[in-house]
Amino acid sequence: MSNITIFSGSFCNEDAVAQEIISGSGFKLITDKDIVVRAAAGSGISEVKITKAFSSRPSIFNKFTHEKERSIAYLRLTIAEMLAEDNLLITGFTSQLVSQNISHILRVCLIADMQYRVSRAYEKDGLTKKEATTLIHKQDGNRGAWIDILFKIKDPWDPEIYDLVIPMDKTDVKNAAALIRDNAKKEALQHTDITKNAVADFLLAAKAEVALADEGHNVGVSAKNGIVTITINKHVLMLSRLEDELKSIAEKIPDVRSVKTEVGEGYYRTDSYRKYDFEMPSKVLLVDDEREFVQTLSERLLMRDMGSAVAYDGESALDLINDEEPEVMILDLKMPGIDGIEVLRRVKSTNPDVEVIILTGHGSEQDKKTCMDLGAFAYMHKPVDIELLSDTIKQANEKMRKNFNQRA
Repeated sequence: MSNITIFSGSFCNEDAVAQEIISGSGFKLITDKDIVVRAAAGSGISEVKITKAFSSRPSIFNKFTHEKERSIAYLRLTIAEMLAEDNLLITGFTSQLVSQNISHILRVCLIADMQYRVSRAYEKDGLTKKEATTLIHKQDGNRGAWIDILFKIKDPWDPEIYDLVIPMDKTDVKNAAALIRDNAKKEALQHTDITKNAVADFLLAAKAEVALADEGHNVGVSAKNGIVTITINKHVLMLSRLEDELKSIAEKIPDVRSVKTEVGEGYYRTDSYRKYDFEMPSKVLLVDDEREFVQTLSERLLMRDMGSAVAYDGESALDLINDEEPEVMILDLKMPGIDGIEVLRRVKSTNPDVEVIILTGHGSEQDKKTCMDLGAFAYMHKPVDIELLSDTIKQANEKMRKNFNQRA
């Protein structure tokens, strides 16, 4: 029997259809939650962070951490390992990670017009028309961004990537489930030696992608009969050296017969290739209302392989901390609105793991005592020696990671 994937618009009865399919059919339901839990266990990345890979808005730190890409690599590996089984019904965002080269998969899309979905949102959750419309547009945006990442297609419901698109405003749950089950039985979708080889290729490519991601590389990976192809999509000055490094990593994977590299279309754009160094601080938040100073500081840290984001006032900094989870904060004291001491107090109250380094040109000895009593990691004065600041950031980052690992 074939496997089935279902990708659905919100309020299109996905859960009800899935339950109807597995009822007495022998199919095993696999949800996004199932995939995330297993991927988190294998990667050491938290379930919360892996789930954020589905969001349309990547973290402002992602260009330094590649957290989204690494999460997707582990999700893809988890899916590939599960495909050793048959009779799977995979639903949600992760269903789109199944390789299009595997033919014994029935790919299903459930969608409906806006009026129907708004009505379902009212029936299910009691949402008003305005609330439902806003929520559906936001969720459609996430789905569209996900499809664009994976397929370079803007429309998440594009029939090109599905075998079956079912309009749920015109089809009830039982008929939709029956239609899916009937199509899954077709001869063209049954497991063969060809599909078995395609699953093996998918698994090998996923293993290589994870191995490369764990070494800080963000590249495209495919496999065919034991031959792994690595695609470099960002410009790098020393291409041959990078190719040798990528090959040396992939060649160590069992069942890899050979590795070749190529440059993709993105290689010729202005983006430059950057290997992520897991040992270097990459989620540093700089908070200072002196724009020229803080932008220059960000650039100087980047030259030392430290990734940073910038906030120009205390309120923006607090919002970023809640949304982005920085690891180290460099904080000025004298700012309009919420001052640095109040920011420090709130951060240590709500996000105590964030290590805060005070960097000020106006602080007093009493300010220093107050900040250290509130839990600041260090108190420094402007102008600051960049090497001293860099070393202090590294020490703060090491403390944060040590505390995290002890709890884990």
